[in-house]
Amino acid sequence: MPDPHAHAHLSKTDLLARKNEEALLGGGQARIDAQHKKGKLTARERVDLLMDEGSFEEIGKFVMHRSKDFGLDKEHYLGDGVITGYGTVNGRLVYVFSQDFTVFGGSLSETHAEKIVKIMDLAMKNGAPVIGLNDSGGARIQEGVVSLGGYADIFYKNTLASGVVPQLSAIMGPCAGGAVYSPAITDFILMVEHTSYMFVTGPNVVKTVTHEEVTSEELGGASTHSAKSGVTHFSCANEVVAINHVKQLLSYMPQNCEETAPAQPYEASGDESRPVLDKLIPDNANQPYDMREVIEGIIDPNSFLEVHQNFAENIVVGFARLAGRSIGIVGNQPAVLAGVLDINASTKAARFVRFCDAFNIPLLVLEDVPGFLPGTDQEWRGIITNGAKLLYAFCEATVPRITVITRKAYGGAYDVMNSKHIGADMNYAWPTAEIAVMGAKGAAEIIFKREIAAADDPAAKLQEKVDEYQEKFATPYRAAHRGFVDEVILPSQTRQKLIRAFKMLENKVDTMPRKKHGNIPL
Repeated sequence: MPDPHAHAHLSKTDLLARKNEEALLGGGQARIDAQHKKGKLTARERVDLLMDEGSFEEIGKFVMHRSKDFGLDKEHYLGDGVITGYGTVNGRLVYVFSQDFTVFGGSLSETHAEKIVKIMDLAMKNGAPVIGLNDSGGARIQEGVVSLGGYADIFYKNTLASGVVPQLSAIMGPCAGGAVYSPAITDFILMVEHTSYMFVTGPNVVKTVTHEEVTSEELGGASTHSAKSGVTHFSCANEVVAINHVKQLLSYMPQNCEETAPAQPYEASGDESRPVLDKLIPDNANQPYDMREVIEGIIDPNSFLEVHQNFAENIVVGFARLAGRSIGIVGNQPAVLAGVLDINASTKAARFVRFCDAFNIPLLVLEDVPGFLPGTDQEWRGIITNGAKLLYAFCEATVPRITVITRKAYGGAYDVMNSKHIGADMNYAWPTAEIAVMGAKGAAEIIFKREIAAADDPAAKLQEKVDEYQEKFATPYRAAHRGFVDEVILPSQTRQKLIRAFKMLENKVDTMPRKKHGNIPL
């Protein structure tokens, strides 16, 4: 870019027009072409895709860096590598920053960070979501510690804004080193397959320190983080899909923690029964079925947006609409690992529950859980502490909370999955529900150990005792007699019951004891 003071001979209006043109070009046409060649959109194209047409108002368009070292005094670009501003998405106010890889590789400088912090402050004051479109080579090395300070300023604002306004991060390119911690503090991370990656230390450093040979894609690509680490909630085929996903996500959440999510118009058909659900649970209790079919049978058609789809698949979480209203769903998945709770499933669900609670989104829990996953691997890696995260998240949640037990509800996992005892508002069970301390075979082997050993035919005696235990305990009725289950309902009635119960609970107020904050078992 030419010297910023070279336009002195232009009239004032021409100078403004020239500066506006210059700002729109970012790092120049050659670099824009290079960005396109990589299959990536420019920072401005992304903003245009995200925002309602003509609604975007840019802030800080003419900001320039203030560095003198390493030749930076000879290179200035208006905007300094990030586009910031506000506008609307589907008519609702949002704040956005979009990093421009064509300017110094989107690297973060002191002024770049100041621009991001400025819109985050506005977002908190005005109660609207912040969307970050990340595409950056990291800290601007030439600036030294002030660029690191800029990152920390952003992390601090992310933390202050957490639970106040929704924060979404779309990773549209590299995101490495300190840069990854801002997205990590936000509510949802979306990545683009094959053109984005996230890691704290890149492949070269990894090779030097641990001698592992690994590509950027393997180390921190979208598929790695959506399936192995769970760092990203959504893996998207391309940038357009990712931006549409951001818009869809926003539709399920309120603007801030003081509001509720916008309801969609809903025409009640009169008959809300769903007979298909009556035939869903197999006769054999050990046979799997897909919990997503239960979800689809309950919610408004095509309204389910699954979160963390490829991670910890033994639990299903996501947003949906019920009679037009936004709800969060957590469901054990009998089709994967029989739906057991393990470390990853517990942390995945706990985080989702806490997001819903922070933003007044009612929770529906669909339960079919045989227990926690046994074994040295889980115990040594801390299933106790991690399972307790999910327990803590439910106990702490004050939004309307409803549980439907479709089949198994065994042991401590029964307690954890939003049981009556930990503050659930309404608990329903299907006739196929089995609520017990453990499975019938295990229980019979313990309770009737001596009797079975002394029998002429121990195998037959065991089976007899299993059947006896099954009849007595593997039903929803013991829990219903106690009031731990509010009603045993036909599966086909579930949708109607839930619509009415959530309506009844819509003005629920629940207060926690006064404290600074709890100490979740991290």
